[in-house]
Amino acid sequence: MMRRLLILTFTALLMLTAVAQKTAVSGTVVSGADGGAVAGATVTADGAGDEGLAVVTNSDGFFTLKADSMPRAITVSFLGYRSQRVDLSRHSSPLTIRLQPTSIRLNEVVVMAEDPRQLVSDAIGKIGRNYSAVPELYHCFYRETAMKRQHYICVAEGVVDMYKTPYSRSVTRDRVAIRKGRRLLSPKRSDTLSVKVLGGPVGPVLLDVVKNRDFLLNEADLDCYDMKMETPQSIADRQQYVVSLTPRRVMPWALYYGRLYIDVETRAFTRADLTLDMSSRERATQMMLVRKPAGVRFRPKEMSLLVDYRYEDGVTRISYIRSTFRFNCDWRRRLLATAFTATCEMVVTSRTSSNVAPIRGRESFDARDAFFDKVEYFRDTTFWRDYNIIEPTETLDRAIGRIMRKYNR
Repeated sequence: MMRRLLILTFTALLMLTAVAQKTAVSGTVVSGADGGAVAGATVTADGAGDEGLAVVTNSDGFFTLKADSMPRAITVSFLGYRSQRVDLSRHSSPLTIRLQPTSIRLNEVVVMAEDPRQLVSDAIGKIGRNYSAVPELYHCFYRETAMKRQHYICVAEGVVDMYKTPYSRSVTRDRVAIRKGRRLLSPKRSDTLSVKVLGGPVGPVLLDVVKNRDFLLNEADLDCYDMKMETPQSIADRQQYVVSLTPRRVMPWALYYGRLYIDVETRAFTRADLTLDMSSRERATQMMLVRKPAGVRFRPKEMSLLVDYRYEDGVTRISYIRSTFRFNCDWRRRLLATAFTATCEMVVTSRTSSNVAPIRGRESFDARDAFFDKVEYFRDTTFWRDYNIIEPTETLDRAIGRIMRKYNR
């Protein structure tokens, strides 16, 4: 009897293990026009049982989507292309998905007759209607990298939860918590640079331009820009107005060049693509730099920001954010400056609106904290086995391997 009980227990454990394992579908997304990789395309699951289950393609166009059970299908979408739904009962992984460019059918005369400033104001007025009206918890994957010239010197990545209050409220109570993470730093002492720039895991809170109106979408800031209607685009088969922004005056802070994408039907902001004005080094530094060591001179070169929102079941939600910083640093008494590039990106992989509790106390990640200091050393090769992530590119994979080998010597 005891032996049977042990066998039954062991069998049950095996079954539980099998249930816990994820199924996965992977592939590469390319342009049907030229065959080039489509980076940043959104891949969503149909019938996987998770709310908003999704990933984005990396710079090589590659993705892996994991679910508790195999989705019936996946849908791939990207700016300027027709969305494509792939029936997984008819196609096996790995997939090659070719997206075809869209042709815009909006009446160009009507589009150009739109007052861009009024269009933006209308979209601001509809934020409470178009975005989530209840608290939600987003499960996300986050990665930050730093490069010295053309070489990676730092990689840190993690699974984070992001709590967001309704979009009718401010970002004051929105929070991020790190659930699992890892880090890797070049062992070369000459590669070490302790400079913190804007962004990090709190980026989707602070840089959510739709919810954090202090960032851009307020009357005082909008008065600083010239706006122009541009050629319409398509995102996930939904037609979009495109409004370009150009600084029209000099302010005590740096302004942006960029484009706002607005859904033609709902008047929801669906994408913000912004680049910081670098005409004043002092103002650009104020916007980019959080802290640096004494004796290091910081010279800003570029700050770009991309925020994507996804329309689903009548609600528009934040889905992906990426910020890129390029700057030179030099040390006093040295003749040559060194070029650095820091990139932060986060993708919402799933979400829930049921029984959502705020992230509180010590769980919460502070904007003043460095993500690198909050996670453990890079070791386990199966670290992300059960998580949806932004797959590392081939170049990042090779860079991680090189740094690991240096540690093992």
